[in-house]
Amino acid sequence: MRAQLTISVNAGKWLIAKAICNFPEVKHALKKGRVLLKGGTTVSCIAEELAGIKLEICGRITKRGTVAGKSKNCGAPHSILITDRGWENVDDRLLEVAHDLGPEDVVILGANAVDSEGNAAMMAGSPGGGPPGKVMTVLMTEGANIIVAAGLEKLIPGRVYDAVSAAGRKNCDFSMGMAVGLMPIKGKVITELEAIKAIADVKVTVIGKGGIEGGEGSTTVVVEGNESQIKTVIQKVLEASKKHISGNPESLIECRPGCSGCKDDLACYYSSKNRFKPL
Repeated sequence: MRAQLTISVNAGKWLIAKAICNFPEVKHALKKGRVLLKGGTTVSCIAEELAGIKLEICGRITKRGTVAGKSKNCGAPHSILITDRGWENVDDRLLEVAHDLGPEDVVILGANAVDSEGNAAMMAGSPGGGPPGKVMTVLMTEGANIIVAAGLEKLIPGRVYDAVSAAGRKNCDFSMGMAVGLMPIKGKVITELEAIKAIADVKVTVIGKGGIEGGEGSTTVVVEGNESQIKTVIQKVLEASKKHISGNPESLIECRPGCSGCKDDLACYYSSKNRFKPL
């Protein structure tokens, strides 16, 4: 049987989340180790699945550019640690937790860029990437299993490492929103393709990208396999297509010019070394 499916960006996030939650290493970590989740809309979907909580969403890309959230204290955690005893907010001790992770533990991160070679990178709008930037090297070196949850809308032409060289918080003359750098992250990248293959034993081929009327960034695929497997994929895609955007509602509100707390770091301004006036 063959089915053609169009997966919206948000539906892709939920497909990825559903698949990752059923990975053997994640199930093992939930019983014998720990699972560290660092916020982002895709990782927030995972937090909802595993812990019933929506994470704080910090930076985001909108039609205005790379911007921050309006709320600086929404009351929701950005990073949580899940064990067999439940979850806890670890925003204030992320470095300590990172140092303590080991082979039985899993770290799940999002990404802003992935390439065809399986490399990934995360945008950083704060100096040094803020608190997450300080622990990124630790996360990469302590032996935990790192999963990078990133939809195909994050796939870039060329290599991530070239993008890292081109980006930078201080080396551009104009930026829509805040200028960002890129932090390379190494782990197992899971897109909609890997998610669908984890859900069912099928062949998946991307045949188109993009859309309008809410379908912007969508991925159209052809899925091939036996009838029962294809029906499972169709059902999962249809269910994911009805899901909400994950993230603490207050933190999803976009920062805009003049809002409290943002004028100093230009998070909601068009920044430009004073050549242009904020819009």
